[in-house]
Amino acid sequence: RYSLFYNRLKNIEENEGGLDKFSKSYKTFGVNQFVDGGIYCKEWAPGAEAVFLAGDFNGWNPFSHPYKKMEYGKWELFIPPGQDGCPPVPHGSKLKVVIRAQNGELLYRISPWARYVVRDEDKVNYDWVHWNPPQSYIHKHPSPKRLKSLRIYESHVGIASPEGKVASYKNFTYNVLPRIKDLGYNCVQLMAIMEHAYYASFGYQVTSFFAASSRYGTPDDLKEMIDVAHSMGITVLLDVVHSHASKNSEDGLNKFDGTDSCFFHSGHKGNHQLWDSRLFDYANWEVLRFLLSNLRMWIEDYQFDGFRFDGVTSMLYHHHGIGTGFSGDYNEYFGLHVDEDALCYLMMANHMIKFLHPECITIAEDVSGMPALCRPVAEGGGGFDYRLAMAIPDKWIQIIKELKDEDWNMGNIVHTLTNRRYEEKYIAYAESHDQALVGDKTLAFRLMDAEMYTNMSVLSPLTPVIDRGIQLHKMIRLITHALGGESYLNFMGNEFGHPEWLDFPRRGNNESYHYARRQFNLTEDHLLRYRFLNAFDRDMNKLEEQFGWLASPPGFVSEKHESNKVIAFERAGLIFIFNFHPYQSYVDYRVGIETPGKY
Repeated sequence: RYSLFYNRLKNIEENEGGLDKFSKSYKTFGVNQFVDGGIYCKEWAPGAEAVFLAGDFNGWNPFSHPYKKMEYGKWELFIPPGQDGCPPVPHGSKLKVVIRAQNGELLYRISPWARYVVRDEDKVNYDWVHWNPPQSYIHKHPSPKRLKSLRIYESHVGIASPEGKVASYKNFTYNVLPRIKDLGYNCVQLMAIMEHAYYASFGYQVTSFFAASSRYGTPDDLKEMIDVAHSMGITVLLDVVHSHASKNSEDGLNKFDGTDSCFFHSGHKGNHQLWDSRLFDYANWEVLRFLLSNLRMWIEDYQFDGFRFDGVTSMLYHHHGIGTGFSGDYNEYFGLHVDEDALCYLMMANHMIKFLHPECITIAEDVSGMPALCRPVAEGGGGFDYRLAMAIPDKWIQIIKELKDEDWNMGNIVHTLTNRRYEEKYIAYAESHDQALVGDKTLAFRLMDAEMYTNMSVLSPLTPVIDRGIQLHKMIRLITHALGGESYLNFMGNEFGHPEWLDFPRRGNNESYHYARRQFNLTEDHLLRYRFLNAFDRDMNKLEEQFGWLASPPGFVSEKHESNKVIAFERAGLIFIFNFHPYQSYVDYRVGIETPGKY
């Protein structure tokens, strides 16, 4: 694997002038304005017979501005400035790349490198808008220093409001970021930022990879949001989707040049049968240019501090993890079923990020447990900093769903929380957005269910269901936080036991926004018990900030007592003792410790 990576890196050095220049292609591809006011346009469309640029600037004449064909399927066009020095394509004007396909058909496409796309309310498809304001937002605050303890608040801008609507970047900046800071989280992970035509896809069916979603506001609004987060000392990560792309062709990458092999594998290999989406050809030189440049653009233009790579398991294997279980046997990770080209791309991406921006953080969403994914590329590893501990939320769901309280197995809980690859960092979480989606249930909803509608008021009796639910909600999160990994993640709203589920407007729910929101107001009502969970979450993060157990060596478990239902462990100079017994309390309970003293 390292040989494959090294050879590709060597080819880039010899043929493209180095990785720095190769990954800076976002400055030349698409439509870019020169200092003198002229416009330089460049596309990769190997299956096209001819390429033109049309838009408001030329009255939508599809043939007046033809591109010049270059080698390797590239096309170039230069439009000089007007006589008065003004740019020939004004800021805010609509554009299309016009492709003459091999069958003679004219295809009106959005450039894969488009920076801003919008959809009018009366239209189905998105339009490409040339974004080149006279004065772009200028970042005022530097990125925070690389964090030793990551406490991640997983967020979605569009649902970050109690109101039934698509919330904005501005709302997140001024109403949500202060909340995240107050709760003690030092990192926000943003979902659904890369433009996606279908809102209900949760941002995982990307149509425009270089465009920040316009449904929340402008690119400058997003830049301001990240800048304000940095002023608060909050690191900002982007949930990046390079594992697949939307099948949309009118406003997506699919069939950009009229063929099914532009950017993607052709035929069956280029389609994901479960996600109904297109799969990238990671061995293709121009696909590497496109994806690496995409990462660099988000870092350098928007000042993101790193990425959470989505769908890594799908990328790593030709079977995409479909119908496949992983037991940990090494034969599952090495063989012809592994997509070495995709793995090489991930190594290349991490190498580039660490080479150009060593302070950036990368996270892998991999359920398979691929060995060395979070070891340096120089060691033959994948180069990621962290991987998600995806077995932990599944274990909590299984326990709550299938077992009576007295049947909880302490050894099994400890094994799940501590079972991770040596010298690889894991992000522990009790639940993420996956558990909040319609069709599933959050931990709070599983624990308290219908009583959340009637008995969460302090004026109502504290019923056994609510009492048990609140206590287990706290205990599950604290033991996961303290024992489960080297970082911790929470999905917005789950910290206070957000009621109900998450469902985006779609035909199946009459386009309702009722469940596509976060009711932060519940924590501000002193008559509701949600504020107790919210306060516990804050205290938990503040305690970690004080003692830094996430940056400490793994916890030492001194007791997992099955009949007493007690788990005890030490980490970062603290002793944690959990009593999971449903009805037995203990006085003067004795536990062993490494260092005697008063705790």
